[in-house]
Amino acid sequence: METGIAQRIFIVEDNDWYQKLLVHTVSLNPDYEVESFSTGKELLVRLNSDVPDLITMDYRLPDISGEELLEKIKATCPGTQVIVISEQEEIETAVSLLKLGAYDYIVKGTDIRNRLLNTLANAQNQTKLLKKIEKLEQEVQTKYNFSDTIIGQSSKMQHIFMLLQKAVSNNITVSITGETGTGKEVIAKAIHYNSIYKDKPFVAINVAAIPKELFESELFGHEKGSFTGANQTRIGKFEEADGGTLFLDEIAELDPVFQAKLLRALQEREITRVGGNKIYKFNCRIIVATHKNLLQEVKSGSFREDLYYRLFGLPIELPPLREREKDTLLMSKSFVERFCKENGMSVKKISPAAQNKLLAYPWPGNVRELKSVIELASVMSMNDVIDADDIVVASADVLSGIIAEEMSLRAYNRRIVQLFLDKYNNNTKLVADKLDIGQTTIYRMLKEEDED
Repeated sequence: METGIAQRIFIVEDNDWYQKLLVHTVSLNPDYEVESFSTGKELLVRLNSDVPDLITMDYRLPDISGEELLEKIKATCPGTQVIVISEQEEIETAVSLLKLGAYDYIVKGTDIRNRLLNTLANAQNQTKLLKKIEKLEQEVQTKYNFSDTIIGQSSKMQHIFMLLQKAVSNNITVSITGETGTGKEVIAKAIHYNSIYKDKPFVAINVAAIPKELFESELFGHEKGSFTGANQTRIGKFEEADGGTLFLDEIAELDPVFQAKLLRALQEREITRVGGNKIYKFNCRIIVATHKNLLQEVKSGSFREDLYYRLFGLPIELPPLREREKDTLLMSKSFVERFCKENGMSVKKISPAAQNKLLAYPWPGNVRELKSVIELASVMSMNDVIDADDIVVASADVLSGIIAEEMSLRAYNRRIVQLFLDKYNNNTKLVADKLDIGQTTIYRMLKEEDED
């Protein structure tokens, strides 16, 4: 109970003695502000100008039936919880009223005091929870508003905004491509929360992060006992996203065996859980993303051509930060303001020297790297101005440092590979993609270095 925050409760009861009993009972809680009515029409007139948090209503009133009054209350103030109090114990009546939207049905009796106070407390808690959920939903939608989430005035970003407007106006599959750190998932969420699917789930799955043996279960779900460790039935991502959006990140990493299964699911709009036979229909929007060129993956035989065309839909290619003109400065200012406000700091300005440094750096990590650098600069700055020295980025002289020492081409190549391995936490697959070489080439270079 939040002491000091009055909950307004209307009581409708035509029996004068019982009305006084209910008012006295509810008033025992100092957090309740109570007002009573003797007829349903009196209540309805009041509801035209005043909406309470909770209403208790007698089922049998002289001027209107319980069902009709409940329907009119819910039509006038759908967010108000209604508790029906009646002398009748018929289960059918109670069920009918609950179906019409009543929170609870209480039979008049000697235990009315405790029962009513407990029900009021539970109804109040549910109301608070619903309000919190509504507030969170509004915050999420605001957070992914195009103008607030995706910052940019460059010509390339204006083209992206145009594509986003097309994406939110229909349910076409969307394929997002772009370098690592360009904000592919942010774009996917922005599409979802600005579309007709915004009130339904947004379910994201990183294809590259799921072990091959668990992928089918993650995507389609499994039945209890279908494999060792399947102790209970579990729905998959398709069922979880039903009615909403399923975001498949790093789709190019999908194992060829599962590419065929995914294709079938998308074609038929149905799945079967692992270990089961029942067919489950699904209806969700599909958004996929990858940092690779999917068409090149098709040509190389790594990705099915039929699945490629099934997923292609509306293509959105996010430009790297280095190609977005002065968007870097707009985003930097936004990141500074947001970080300072979140941490109770006075909002800092970015000096001209710092701006020049931000524009000169190529940002290989794109938006993700920029955000990290700006947040660090906000902390490192000793006053209300972020200067060039506060901008800590990877040295622009890294390549010069590599070639300063004379060595063989093979040794140079090993040094470059090692530099990328250090940068990407020894993720050989990611490094292979960045350098456009095979993982086996990396392993061979590392082995040669050990042997040397």
